[in-house]
Amino acid sequence: MRILVLGVGNILLTDEAIGVHIAEALAERYILPDYVEVMDGGTAGMELLDSMAGRDHLIITDAIVTAKSAPGTIRILRDEEVPALFTNKISPHQLGLSDVLSALRFTGEFPAKLTLVGVVPASLEPDIGLTPQLQAAVEPALQQVLAVLRESGVEVVKKETADA
Repeated sequence: MRILVLGVGNILLTDEAIGVHIAEALAERYILPDYVEVMDGGTAGMELLDSMAGRDHLIITDAIVTAKSAPGTIRILRDEEVPALFTNKISPHQLGLSDVLSALRFTGEFPAKLTLVGVVPASLEPDIGLTPQLQAAVEPALQQVLAVLRESGVEVVKKETADA
């Protein structure tokens, strides 16, 4: 089994960085099996093609804009819902992700399972750091990622309890 948790976002645009913060929290606080990779995808596009190809499960964490959703709202999208969301782009990296997903489908290397854990941003203004609303959403979004990993049969161990 090969699983990738890919945090994407631009850390220079406030809440657009939420995906990166979620992935960092996962990597810092949890021990994962060797077959689970956590990656900061930043704003990369086609450069991620090899990393995303042929995965059993690709889990993307990102900022998403959905109609009538309050900032901090967490949305879980699966499989075909994900590429459809990226047609409504909020940032340049989503164009890149849309292209990568299309390329993976074309080459037959599309992930067997695809999950997006998205969080609605409060601000996309140039600044470093999350708004208070999205800082508060990191933990609940991380819990959603952990739940998705567990659904795929991944044993996740919190680092503080690993030595106990």
